[in-house]
Amino acid sequence: MVSIQRSFEAYADEMNIITVLIPADQKDTFTPPFQLETDTAEIPLTVSQEWQIEGKCKYVCVAEQPVTFGKTHHIKASGGGKTDLQIGAVVRTDAFDAAFYYDGELGAVYTSDYTEFKVWAPAATSAAVKLSHPEKSGHTLQMTRMENGVYAVTVAGDLHGYEYVYRICNNLEWTETVDPYAKAVTVNGEKGVVLRPDQANSAPSLAPFSDPVDAIIYEMHIRDFSIHENSGMKNKGKYSALAETDTKTKNGSSTGLSYLKELGVTHIELLPLNDYAGVDEENPLAAYNWGYNPLHFFAPEGSYASNPHDPQTRNTEVKQMIHTLHQHGLRVILDVVYNHVYQREHSPFEKTVPGYFFRHDQFGMPSNGTGVGNDIASERRMARKFITDCVMYWLKEYDVDGFRFDLLGILDIETVLHMKEKASEVKPGILLFGEGWDLATPLPPEQKATLANASKMPGVGFFNDSFRDAVKGNTFHIAAAGFALGNGEQTETVMRGIAGSSGWKETAPLVSAPSQSINYVESHDNHTFWDKMSLALPQESESRKRSRQKLASAIILLAQGVPFIHSGQEFFRTKQGVENSYQSSDSINQLDWSRCETFKQDVDYVRRLISLRKAHPAFRLTSSADIQRCLECLALKEHLIVYRLFNLGAIDEWEEIIVIHHASPDSVTWQLPKDKAYRLLCDTDGFRADPGEIKKAVSVNGIGTVILYLARDLTSFA
Repeated sequence: MVSIQRSFEAYADEMNIITVLIPADQKDTFTPPFQLETDTAEIPLTVSQEWQIEGKCKYVCVAEQPVTFGKTHHIKASGGGKTDLQIGAVVRTDAFDAAFYYDGELGAVYTSDYTEFKVWAPAATSAAVKLSHPEKSGHTLQMTRMENGVYAVTVAGDLHGYEYVYRICNNLEWTETVDPYAKAVTVNGEKGVVLRPDQANSAPSLAPFSDPVDAIIYEMHIRDFSIHENSGMKNKGKYSALAETDTKTKNGSSTGLSYLKELGVTHIELLPLNDYAGVDEENPLAAYNWGYNPLHFFAPEGSYASNPHDPQTRNTEVKQMIHTLHQHGLRVILDVVYNHVYQREHSPFEKTVPGYFFRHDQFGMPSNGTGVGNDIASERRMARKFITDCVMYWLKEYDVDGFRFDLLGILDIETVLHMKEKASEVKPGILLFGEGWDLATPLPPEQKATLANASKMPGVGFFNDSFRDAVKGNTFHIAAAGFALGNGEQTETVMRGIAGSSGWKETAPLVSAPSQSINYVESHDNHTFWDKMSLALPQESESRKRSRQKLASAIILLAQGVPFIHSGQEFFRTKQGVENSYQSSDSINQLDWSRCETFKQDVDYVRRLISLRKAHPAFRLTSSADIQRCLECLALKEHLIVYRLFNLGAIDEWEEIIVIHHASPDSVTWQLPKDKAYRLLCDTDGFRADPGEIKKAVSVNGIGTVILYLARDLTSFA
């Protein structure tokens, strides 16, 4: 790209507003009045404002008619000098959005007889597609400007396997860019690739999922899950590892897909698997990354593929992975990043329509609510279309079952609702949730898709950070302890979380329905629960810390709402104290399958909790009204929470359930309701093989969870 030398500058900032910038030392050379020169007319400009700014004279001018796009125009000064009119802030106006919104298909649309290439670049004056092939000669074809700022060209012949980039001219400067809608890319995402449709996604989908509260989500990173030497998986670090069956450790314990089935989770949430920066796909083990550096949103990441040089391989292996998980009853959620790109200035968005896809502050500088240098302007119509198109593509092409939105609070509510409506039509029962943090992006608070606005987005879930911190302690203050770590001041907040955070008794609702509360105590972000405890409670024994973490898992898995488990949480995953391991080594991030064996009894405890939740709808009530009617808090003391589930009617086969969470190593005795004989299913030592009958009182010995039930027919839990 060659830099253009200009004597002065002029920008279209609104459809009929042009800003002229004259260097202060050239003020007497290039003077108003100014004219807009098109190829057919000279249009007078009226100066409405004038002032000095950073060594320049700034003139805000009004044109008699709107600026047209697709051709180079010039601004002529009265002294005779002139400059080209550059496209400025006009791309961020509602008028521009209305004039150039395009509702058709974009990208490379393949048939065996021809491929049609279409790119949305309304500010550009010219565009071309540059084709190449590893075994054939390439060529560049000029594209034709169509309606709504779309450039298109149809190329005859079967282009399967052809690589391509767009050449786009904005403000007299030519740039090459990968297609923002590229469905396949070359190694390290340098070019788009045309592929014929793949039939690997023809397998039938799972039946629609009934309600989000029935889900038990297990979050994992593809590479972490299989890379450990004792994983028993052959295709370590690859998509295909998740499709391997009957894998075991050296000692014969289940790993991989078999382990997930035995654990009993319903949904696997995969950290980003679209093409991202940070890992060289030709040498993937030389670096590590979580995947939150998005490059290409429609194309799978190559470092997880068996052959990153073959774009077909990565697409097919993702589909085979998902199909295999579906065959074994496991649904798949994709972690997606629509709030930012890896590098704004080098992204296909910026190269096709400079300034459009990103938010800018009042001074015209890119905003940084995400903390990584750019915020996607989801409220703009073509950005909203891009996000929705991408979600729909992964649904239709790969048959995924849900999406976890990174930094969901950056997006706007209208986009989230639009995307949800479209996605739910294709996949009834789809799970949609994300991080509803309120971040400093220039969008009015009432328009942000934040947790505070959850009531405006029914059916969309949000990570419940207040519940998380009440259970384990403030995430960002390492010494802060929550209820499970022995802080007796957090019981009320924990109880609100247990009650689904949707308005329990006199407390104000955090969400409108329990299905909107994603309940968790750890995720890929920040310290693992085990590492947090090791730093906050350095003097405690391993045995006691295990009890505390099992207590935390029980609180989450038995709470109303949607439970979320970080992979390895069930066997006390550690990252050796590393808080932000997004680019740490495999030795830090890998799922340690030997540790899973070491703590096999603790894993079985979590498995039993999952089984209990799935067997009894009382733990997954679907409305705040049911929770108000069926959940009663019996005690909130310093280290003790006791509640019961009752009035269950036809909801559950059990008549009543009592749950006791205790966070002190001391022993206490809890008096049971009179004239009732309960079965003791679980105490602080774990689940009982034969739940015995208990009357009058139950002993709670140390840290852990006690579960009692009253069966209608007095049969024991199987």
